[in-house]
Order: sequence, then structure tokens, then C-alpha cells
Amino acid sequence: MTLATLPLTNRQTGPAPVAPSPASEAPPPTSDTATAASGTTAHASETAATTPGTGRRWSLPGDLTRAQTYTAAAIVAAALALAGIGLYLSFEHVAVFAHDRLKFATLGKARLFTVGVDVGILVLIALDLLMAWLRRPIGWVRFPVWLLTGATIVLNAASAAPAAGAWTALDYVAAFAHGIVPVLFIAIVEVGKTAIDRVVRPDAQDGPGVPVHRWFLAPAPTFALWRRMKLWALATYTEAVELDKELRVYRVMLEREYGSVRKAPSDARLPLTMARYGLTVAEALALPQEATERAQALRDAEEAARVAAKEREADRATEAEIAAIRRAGAVQAARTEVDASTSRTEVLAAAEVAAAERSATAETAAVESASVAEAEARRAAAEQRAAEARQRAAEADQAAAEVERDASEARRRAAEDEAREEAARTATERARQDRAEAEKLAAEAEQGAAEARRRAAEAERAAVEAEDELSLTPRDRKIRKVARMILTEGGGHPEHLPLESVMAAFTVSQTTASEYRTAAAQILAEGYNPQGR
Repeated sequence: MTLATLPLTNRQTGPAPVAPSPASEAPPPTSDTATAASGTTAHASETAATTPGTGRRWSLPGDLTRAQTYTAAAIVAAALALAGIGLYLSFEHVAVFAHDRLKFATLGKARLFTVGVDVGILVLIALDLLMAWLRRPIGWVRFPVWLLTGATIVLNAASAAPAAGAWTALDYVAAFAHGIVPVLFIAIVEVGKTAIDRVVRPDAQDGPGVPVHRWFLAPAPTFALWRRMKLWALATYTEAVELDKELRVYRVMLEREYGSVRKAPSDARLPLTMARYGLTVAEALALPQEATERAQALRDAEEAARVAAKEREADRATEAEIAAIRRAGAVQAARTEVDASTSRTEVLAAAEVAAAERSATAETAAVESASVAEAEARRAAAEQRAAEARQRAAEADQAAAEVERDASEARRRAAEDEAREEAARTATERARQDRAEAEKLAAEAEQGAAEARRRAAEAERAAVEAEDELSLTPRDRKIRKVARMILTEGGGHPEHLPLESVMAAFTVSQTTASEYRTAAAQILAEGYNPQGR
């Protein structure tokens, strides 16, 4: 059996971890609620109530039988009597001891000290029981109670110590007798708190802790197991034992496969390395694959970001070029229109000036001339020149019309540029659609590749199962695996399979990899077929 087919015990995962809450809202787990033993089979009804200030509803047991009621009352009365007896004895013994041995100035101050310690214990116990009753237990309150009670026990035991001389057996018995009542009182308080917790939280679940006998039989391994349970939130002792058993079995299988754990590949040693972090064997073995997938996802995301950046840059360049062409066309049209208007105005002004000058010259000549005929002739000539000027003005209008036609042509070209811009947009949109189609085809190709990998994995698993049935040696298994690699990676040609792939697959030298490939080529030539076994 290889490590790939090693049957591993599945770790029973508990509820998903939640964020830690304040101590006042995080009650420690309690044991499963036990059903009350009574002579009747009737179920106790529950009366709904609301916790003040929280709005949450909780239940109280009701309809106790008469025997149960009397028993509970007797237990409470006995506990109170025991508390009174313990306080009375502790008060007297500790007060006298504090005055005589602890250097309190007066007996009154010693008694005040004793009263303070006893009242502090009672207040903390009452607070602990009240918070348990309200289903808001504070786990750390019991520790100062135990500390103060321990101090009381020590003071009570010390009060029975002999003033001078060696201790006798009777002195030890007296010290034990002075401290036994506070111990009983604390035990009853803890039992009462647990009973209250089970009553108000009947659905609370708590797995059993480490058995006491294991601490005596194997202290060091038990401490390591308990430490792992606390550090990595293992809910139950059974779960911790299963995890430890799974790790030990895996270590033995590694030694069986490779002869020594140190000779195993680093990936195969991952469960032993990650055990200190609470990972199961399956979770640790899955780490390399998860890391590879995360790295591949990161590379894919970076490649997609680069492609998107290039596409955005190309779009911006296209839009900038289109805008530049549009601006150039608008400037050219405006320049042509202004030039045409200026030329027409200049021609008209020149014609009018020339006509006025000739008219003035003709009139002056007519006045100076004595002959009316000559003046008439000159006037006729002036009129002829005016007609010529008008003809030139008409020619100027024709030139202006031609300029207007040039401006219209410029505007037409600008419209064609806009049409080309629209065509560029259409081409860009078509390119985007083609790119989306290409991405879809790439995704389908990736899905086909994943399906092919799945089929290859199934074929590999089937081949391994067949090898298990044939009870082949590790070397024969490796040679058959190289034969399958020749079929898949080398296309059926041994020389096409690189020795580096064989070396990486089995962590062997180049010589051993060459021997594996040669033996694999031989069994393929003899008719080995993974599909046909």
C-alpha cells in the first residue's frame, strides 16, 4: 500500500469558529444535561422568562415532584448550614491566629481581617452563582474564590500548628481537620454552580476532557495532547486522540515506504511538520496543491490586469487620434471660411474705390474742359470704366462663390472624418466582442483540459488499484508509473519523456531515472496497457 492510498481517519470538524466575545458574554462550556432520575416518566415542563436587559428568553424547570422539591430544599439547607459552620470555625481560628502569629495589633483588627476574607469569598461565590443562573457565567471568578479559600485553608491549618517543637502525627491530623470544612464548602458550591448551569442551559454541549487515569499513566504525552487541544481548539478528547493516532499511523507508513522519515520527500513530511499547528494529515498534504492553485490564480489575475491595461491604453490612443482628426478638420474649415470672406471684402472695396476715383477724375476733366462734347465723351468713358469695375466685382463674387464651394468641400471632408471615426468605434466594439468570444473559447478549453486531467487522475488511480491487486514491489510500481508518463507526456515515445520529469516525480538520480525509463519502454514493448491492466 502506498502513501497515496493510505486510509486516513477523517477528522470530525466541529462548528465553524466564531469571533471571541467579551468574558461576560462567553459562558464556558458545560456538560450535557442529564435527565432527572425519578419514579415517574412525566417530562418537566418549562416556564419561559426573559433575561433583564438582553431581551433573550430562557427556561426554568417546573412541576417538580414533591420528593424532588424536598430533596432540593434539604440540599440547600444543608449547604447553608455547612457554610455557617465553616464560617464560624474559620472566623474563630483565623482571628486568633492572625492576632497571635500574624502580628495584628489588636484582636478586633484580626477579626476585621477575617470578616473581610470570609465576606469576599461569599460575595464572589454569590456573584458566580448569580451569573451562572442568568446564563452569563464569568469563568475567571472561580479562581479568586479558590485562591481566597486556599488562603483560608492554609490559615486554618496553620492555626493548629504547634507553637514550638517538632510536628507529631496528631498535629498533622489537627491541621487537616481545620482545613477540611472550607474544602467541602467549595466542592458544594462548584456542584451547585454546575447544577444551575445545566438547568438554565440544557442544550449546552461540552465534550469530555482528558481522563484522569491518562495523566497518571502517561504524564508527558498527556500534557502534549492537552496542550494541543487548548492551542488549536479541539473540541473533544476523542478528536484529539484520533488526530494523534492518525499522525502516528502516517509516520509508521512513511518509515515503511522510505525506510526513514528523513528520507521521505518534503511534501510527504508536511503532516509531521504541520502537526504542531493543529492540521490533520489530509489538510497538510493538501497544502502544496492549495499553494500552487493560489499562485496560479495570482498569475492569472496579473495577466488579466495586464491585458485590460493594454486594451484601455489602445482605446485611449484610438479616441485621442479621432479627437485630433476632428479638431484638425474643424480648424481647416474655419480657416477656409475666413479666407473666403476676407478675399470677397477686399475685392468689393477695391472696385468701389477705383470707381469713385475714376468718377471724380471724369467730373473734374469735364468742368475744366470747355467743350461739352469732350466732357460727354469723358463721362461715357467713366461710365464704361464703372461698368468694367462692376464686371470685376462680379468676378470677385464668382471667386467668393468658389471659395464658398471650397469651404463646403472642407465641411464634407470633416463629415467623412466623422464617418470614419464612427467606423473606428464600430471596429473597436467588434474587437471587444471578438476578444470576449476568444475568452469564452479559452475558458471552454480550460474546462476541457480540467476534464482531461480528471480522466488522467482516474486512470492513474485505476492503475494504482490494479498494481495493489498484483502486489507489485515499489520498483515495479515506479516503472509502471514511468510507462504511464511515457504514454501521457511522451506521446508513446520513451525518448520524448525528459529524465528530469522522472527525477522530479520520484526524487531519484539521473542514472536511476534512466533505468526506470528503459524498463518502462521494455514493458510497453511487451504490451503493457494501463487501461487493459
